[in-house]
Amino acid sequence: MAEVRELKINPADMNAAELAQACADELFRRDDASQYLGMRLSDVAPGRATMTMVVQEFMLQGHKTCHGGYMFTLADSAFAFSCNTYNQATVAIGCSIDYVAPAFAGDLLTAVATEKSRSGRTGNYDVEIRNQEGALIAMFHGKSYRIRGEILPMENSDD
Repeated sequence: MAEVRELKINPADMNAAELAQACADELFRRDDASQYLGMRLSDVAPGRATMTMVVQEFMLQGHKTCHGGYMFTLADSAFAFSCNTYNQATVAIGCSIDYVAPAFAGDLLTAVATEKSRSGRTGNYDVEIRNQEGALIAMFHGKSYRIRGEILPMENSDD
């Protein structure tokens, strides 16, 4: 019987774009919350991520517009993917959001997260949420903090 070997990906052998995509793929695989809400990761690059989400009926509040918590969650997810593109485990230490316009059932929301600064253990990221017509719906700012650990395990050169 042939031996089955697990394919190992060595992050050290990847360029920056490949590393960002591999980290995003692994984090999304583990991200039950974003998947449950129907979010899709449509683009990723070092320090940048784009996520989409269709506003569902269960996401509407009493005014029949998208509850701000769901928009915050979309922005927060895009922020998380953008600040974890370097294979360094990173978490949020602060976030804020400004709601500019309402979103309605059936709207396709797109959150684009962009790194503004990254130094030492902290980073600053801005996220814009727009609807399918390109109208600005919300602006989010997140501050990240690098913790111990990696997204993708580094392959030991002695293996």
